Amino acid sequence: MGLTGAHAKLLLEAGADCVTLGDHAFDQKDMLQFIETEPRVIRPINFAKGAPGRGCRVFQDGRGRKVLVAQVLGQVFMKRAFDDPFSAVDPVLRSHPRGGAVQAALIDMHCEATSEKMAMGHFCDGRASVVVGTHTHVPTGDAQILPGGTAYQTDAGMCGDYLSVIGMDKAEPMRRFVTGMGKERFTPAMGDVTLSGLYVETDDATGKAVRTEMVRHGGRLPEAGPAIG
Repeated sequence: MGLTGAHAKLLLEAGADCVTLGDHAFDQKDMLQFIETEPRVIRPINFAKGAPGRGCRVFQDGRGRKVLVAQVLGQVFMKRAFDDPFSAVDPVLRSHPRGGAVQAALIDMHCEATSEKMAMGHFCDGRASVVVGTHTHVPTGDAQILPGGTAYQTDAGMCGDYLSVIGMDKAEPMRRFVTGMGKERFTPAMGDVTLSGLYVETDDATGKAVRTEMVRHGGRLPEAGPAIG
């Protein structure tokens, strides 16, 4: 339902170097003001032109290495039409070549359709260090390095309780699916939390990804099953 400024502060204080928002960027109205005061919070680059904040920024780590972070919204199956994500990303990558202006470039592709995320991965291959999908809450098993040296995963997955319906307590979503009618508001599932994401190592000289693997830690990890073969 969107991120509040207070929640963003907690994530940054916990050690996050930056936070990307998504299609719910300004559902919480205080984010309209907070994002103008906190450069580590990034909204989608193809959001409305008059939206506050920025859709991309270059960050610097403790060793002085520069990392471009940009977020873009897809168009397929989204509730509203956003500007073309491909034409929005292209000039950003052209002006921030990996291994040149920046040591690494990360694109967060926030959208519904797996095909659109995959297309963005190939569109950015050889120019971005990482293209990772977000929005659908469920991690995909396709972490890989594309031929041009871009690490890719269709969806990094959510950080939350997976004994749920995409993070919500399962009772109300199930009621709506079964009956077609809602009774209560959605509430977050509050069980054991799983941290999901994508781990990537890059080469400073070229910006190419040299190692990548999906991350799934804590919470409801899969139990060991019988050996196959």
